[in-house]
Amino acid sequence: MSRARTARRIAAGAAYGGGGLGLVGAAAVGLVLAEVQFAKRTVGTGLGDPPRADGLYGSEFSGPEQSPGPLRLGMLGDSTAAGLGVRRARQTPAALLASGLAAVAERPVELRNVAQSGAMSDDLDRQVNLLLDGAAGHEAPAPDVCVIMIGANDVTRRMPPTQSVRLLTSAVRRLRLAGTEVVVGTCPDLGTIEPVYQPLRWMARRVSRQLAAAQTIGVVALGARTVSMGDLLGPEFAANPREMFGPDSYHPSAEGYATAAMAVLPTLCAALGLWPESDRLDVSRDEDMLPVAKAASAAAGEAGTEVTAARGPWVLLKHRRRRRVEAEDLASPAAEVAGPV
Repeated sequence: MSRARTARRIAAGAAYGGGGLGLVGAAAVGLVLAEVQFAKRTVGTGLGDPPRADGLYGSEFSGPEQSPGPLRLGMLGDSTAAGLGVRRARQTPAALLASGLAAVAERPVELRNVAQSGAMSDDLDRQVNLLLDGAAGHEAPAPDVCVIMIGANDVTRRMPPTQSVRLLTSAVRRLRLAGTEVVVGTCPDLGTIEPVYQPLRWMARRVSRQLAAAQTIGVVALGARTVSMGDLLGPEFAANPREMFGPDSYHPSAEGYATAAMAVLPTLCAALGLWPESDRLDVSRDEDMLPVAKAASAAAGEAGTEVTAARGPWVLLKHRRRRRVEAEDLASPAAEVAGPV
């Protein structure tokens, strides 16, 4: 069965009820997940808690003469969204996105990161509550935009994909009803985990990409945009795993998170109308207007690909231009936009 057809079945099951594995055979998936769990135990974590990055970024754009006020950015998801594995707040993907958004918008950005290490999609409802519910039961101002990175733990802990997509779409729906733009970083390719070997590497890749495609089908219908995390957010990871992965060989390094953030930033800005939009598709970059299932399947196989609604059942498949973030850029004081350190 094609990835597009499988993803369509998972998304339909999530929307209309039903369960079932919907990916590959149960015995095969069990073997894959056992191998991935073994890999995680082999590399270990021992990384402690991720640094807290909440706060105001781009403070140089604030002041009485600056109007309107800060943009509100929310970050939800699992350990990747939380920034597990780096030591400084400014190295987390949320801080990098807040800094980049402030620079593009020329407005301060107020960041709140409620992502939780180890989270699965069933934790998203709690995380949305944290963003939307204020102190003493008063409703908090909704974020202008949220980024969600989720899915890897759903796969490794055997959450049925229909349930995973249903929980994600429920969280996205709540945010959209609150007036928040949403960008979803889809399930990363678990076939990139180094201690997982062939043929299980191929099977892990297949399972995670099918979930990623189904996530796209589910959330694009709600007006959200997706960015494919693919092989952990870009071909740079495959080419430079020692640089892009952290000490546990499972979570990204500081440079890996920076590369990931640069893949998501153009879509984040586009969601707020801050990135140049064009009705013309760049054929040389394999951009196209496709049925949603076909676009979702294509995006799942190529990291950094954006899918956004167009008209009717058709969506845009885009490859927004981004630059490689070098290690020296991270160490440069000029690259540090004001914010927690």
